[in-house]
Amino acid sequence: ISDQKPLGCWSLKHGQILTCPVVCNFETHEYIAVHDDKVLRIWKNEDINLDKAFKATLSADVYRIHSLPDGGPVVLFRGGGVRTLDVLLEAPQQEIENVISDEVIRWSGAFMEGQQPVLIFTTEKDGDFFVYVQKLKLSSLHKYKLEQQESFKPLCFTAHITNQTVTLLCLYSNDSVYQVLIPLQQDTEEEEEEEILCKSLVLNFSVPGTVLKGTSLVVLDKDHVAVLGSLAVPGKEPRECLSIWNTKFQTLQTSKELPLGTSGQLWCYEEKFFLIHGKVLTVIMYKCETSSLAAAVGKLKDSQNPDVSSFVNWNTLEDEELVVSFQSQESVALKAESKMNLRSRRSTVAKVQPETLSVGQLLLNLRDASTYVLETELRQLMSKAPTPDLQATIGCVVTALTDRCKRNPKYYPQNFLLEIVETRNLSYSLCPDLMAVALEKKDMHLLQICLERFPDIPEEIIYACLKTFLSISEAHLQNIDVDLDSVICYIDVEFDNKEVKTEIVENGFSAEMDQDMCDTKIPKETQSRSDGESCPVGLQKAALLNAVLHSAYTETFLLPHLKNLPAQQAILFLRYLYYLYVKCSEKVNTTLPGTHSPTINQIMDWMCLLLDAHFTVMVMLPEAKELLSNLHKFVRAQVRFYSELNKIEGSLRELQRLNHLRESQTYSIEVLEII
Repeated sequence: ISDQKPLGCWSLKHGQILTCPVVCNFETHEYIAVHDDKVLRIWKNEDINLDKAFKATLSADVYRIHSLPDGGPVVLFRGGGVRTLDVLLEAPQQEIENVISDEVIRWSGAFMEGQQPVLIFTTEKDGDFFVYVQKLKLSSLHKYKLEQQESFKPLCFTAHITNQTVTLLCLYSNDSVYQVLIPLQQDTEEEEEEEILCKSLVLNFSVPGTVLKGTSLVVLDKDHVAVLGSLAVPGKEPRECLSIWNTKFQTLQTSKELPLGTSGQLWCYEEKFFLIHGKVLTVIMYKCETSSLAAAVGKLKDSQNPDVSSFVNWNTLEDEELVVSFQSQESVALKAESKMNLRSRRSTVAKVQPETLSVGQLLLNLRDASTYVLETELRQLMSKAPTPDLQATIGCVVTALTDRCKRNPKYYPQNFLLEIVETRNLSYSLCPDLMAVALEKKDMHLLQICLERFPDIPEEIIYACLKTFLSISEAHLQNIDVDLDSVICYIDVEFDNKEVKTEIVENGFSAEMDQDMCDTKIPKETQSRSDGESCPVGLQKAALLNAVLHSAYTETFLLPHLKNLPAQQAILFLRYLYYLYVKCSEKVNTTLPGTHSPTINQIMDWMCLLLDAHFTVMVMLPEAKELLSNLHKFVRAQVRFYSELNKIEGSLRELQRLNHLRESQTYSIEVLEII
């Protein structure tokens, strides 16, 4: 999440649908999914193809799978039957009882009470709501009926267990939260008659002049809940917000508007909120304070300016809004100032520094300043920024510079931007427009540095950089300052910029030895150009391509973009990758010299990616036939060489063992017979 990079992606076949959320088995570190209601899939992170993952077809439709850290996964069926995953896998086609009749499950949750897993779910039938409490180890099930609320219905539920008592919180359509207490009964027999549960009012979301329409409710601790919903103000458009309430004193602790919109869902795990804000998954840290009347009243007084609360770290949201809304002058000033307000209050320093409060206003004042004044003020701003706010401040500075570049095409502070990227620990998410502006200006040096330093570059931008590097002419690159540290140690160049061909002796490969292995006859005059002995690109372009090889990516998301790469550029890139592959094979440790040089794994991964994206095209192109033939021949020779090494692996290990046993001061000659 910190790098905003996808780490894995698995796809179902066309026509298959995931019918309940995927969970992780904490004990086995496996993922568990259900598609098409009855088909269970289990796989691990290293598995690539979901079709080859473990599959079990069940006898009944699954409603939800719950994974408990100490209790294992629990499967709840739509008919109300409950099984642990281990019991279910012993006989996937076992009959599942139908506990509920004509009722529809609306919510479910799993909890641990000591060593006892407890499953709670609510159902609805003809406007009536029921609560089921299931103890898995004791196989006891208790059914309750919720007290009816005239003209109002529950929208969502959440629960927690304390001292053998289930506290069920229900968010009703009258903008109120009600509490239901259910004791965990010790007997194992089911009740003959369902007990009616009485509820008590816990919260009413009424702030003077506003009404909060909640859509999602989560429990933070015994005295606090978080509500995601929309804030309705008479005469204005509803605004989505996240708020935290004290249920003990019925007060608002803190709230934050979400201008980019949400999906209406809120998750809470290990003192972190997870919600969809705009198009991204946002993680917000919080810390529950000890509930007291003084603290609650204090928070209520500050509710008009909720950002001053130390209850929640709103930095993530504000950084996102600052990036998205920077074009709006007023919103930038408001958010930047409120951000500094929040952070200065959270600081251990009691006094608020006046300069930290004016970041947003300073950026607005500098919008029309001269280049010299702008850069001077921004340098001072970065130098004065306190450590906790340094990254956010630098991100604002870069955003201000790229914003001016967009408004004024003649303005481009190349040296200033290079200085910031080289000396500051930035990321793509802090300044998402920087690389787009660099691509537009064709600033190869800045793109190279960003590719080497940013850990979270989107695959679309990586592809755009690759395409730009391959399309630019060698003559144009001669006049561009590019960092050559990654290539200068293994590409020898004469004064006329032509590479000096050197004799290559690859590990386990020689042209004479393997000539009979390739059926394709290649003319000698063309063979020297494609067999990996000469670099197909110049120094500058090689250095830029190495920066692309260093970028972190996810294959599933990069492959669609690579398929759009023009065929001639794809062949050129593959020639360079083949050249690097041969160069790596010259070394015993398969490592290229120099700094930021690509590794053998990076080279091979990109070769596989490129071949996957363009194999059909390359097979059809005559100019690619020779390259593919040489690549095939070289790889086959490498495989044969390593297979020969595997044959003597046992003898080499025995030799290593004898070396450890031999006394260091004795001289001896030993003969090892390798069979």
